Amino acid sequence: MSLDGAVAGWPGAMPLASVPSAMSARIVPSLSAIARRDWDLARFPDSEGWDYLGACAAAPPAAFRLSAAVVEDREGFAAGAPLFALKYRLDTPLQGGALGRVCDAVAARLPGLLEWRMLGVGSPFTERCPVALSPRLPVGQQAQAMDSLLAAVEAEARRQGASLVAFKDLAPRDMAWAGPRLRAAGYVAVESLPLAVLDLAGADSFDAYLARLSAATRKDVRRKLKRAGKVTVDWRCSIAGLETEIAALYEETRAQSHVHYGDFEELPERYFERISEAMQGRVAFACYRVDGVLAAFNLLFIEPERVIDKFLGMRYPLARENDLYAVSWMENVRFCQRIGRRYLQTGQTAYASKLRFGSALEPLTLMVKHRNPVLNGAIRLAAPLLSFPRWDPDLRAAAKRVATERAGA
Repeated sequence: MSLDGAVAGWPGAMPLASVPSAMSARIVPSLSAIARRDWDLARFPDSEGWDYLGACAAAPPAAFRLSAAVVEDREGFAAGAPLFALKYRLDTPLQGGALGRVCDAVAARLPGLLEWRMLGVGSPFTERCPVALSPRLPVGQQAQAMDSLLAAVEAEARRQGASLVAFKDLAPRDMAWAGPRLRAAGYVAVESLPLAVLDLAGADSFDAYLARLSAATRKDVRRKLKRAGKVTVDWRCSIAGLETEIAALYEETRAQSHVHYGDFEELPERYFERISEAMQGRVAFACYRVDGVLAAFNLLFIEPERVIDKFLGMRYPLARENDLYAVSWMENVRFCQRIGRRYLQTGQTAYASKLRFGSALEPLTLMVKHRNPVLNGAIRLAAPLLSFPRWDPDLRAAAKRVATERAGA
């Protein structure tokens, strides 16, 4: 349901900043305060766009409070971004180990020490930070719009009592224009988890793709595909009748993961069915069955040049017994080739298999600022320690292999 009519009466919908070009910014309760056409013109062809964000905002997890920032000038929409607020654990990047156990012990005794209120720019449910700038703005006015957006967000952080402001997962293309403005405003760059992306350019057949892999990997893939002969795949755009099973498979897979990122793993209520309804024609579900039992599913987003493998859910031990991770990966490669998409984006975490199957890593950056200048200086010094790749077990193992190979060269 649109909230456009309610925005004017919401307590947060007030001018918070302005710049000499008559730009003004306000905080609104929902991204629906921005016309879908304006958002799409600024962010096309982003599948995690207006429809997606609206579906996620319908019933977000309890840990998050969602809103949005809007910048306007005399001609209308100039810039905007979704916002989320939560209590953030500073040790979220850590994945076990001695330091992680020490932080858990500290948090148990002094929970306020490691848990800070944070206002995030972006969305907990997207892989990149969806900041939108109107394409009609010349470069100078884009900078003014960004400054106005920053002023509004920081004013909202003060109003909420949030210590931290963070731009979540800025891609290189966004860092090119937003990075300089954010650094000038005191924000600190922290490495986020990268995206794994497989480039299929030149691989016009499945055999051509396999030829790119190492001999050992090719042999392993062929063996697993042969062994999975009783697996059937059903491609569908709706999950009607499967909602409960699919949600359960996602939770089962999340519980099996060897990395955990707290509240950021929680999905909105009825996420999968809401997404399938809101994004018809831009999503696909691959359902894998073994002897009639739903053993795995894939949620895929379809863009003009890429397919995004958003979520994979599996039933254990059935999925392992039938090598469904490898089977689903190869099925997704075939799907990309069948519909003419160059890239298969497989997101964050579980990097070992993704690298083995030929993916490259695209960096993402967190831009973080503490409202206290002294503590912001401490964050600047601690940025290498707070890097997410530093603590991911698959990325640490990959970095160690590269270092060993270079040393032996």
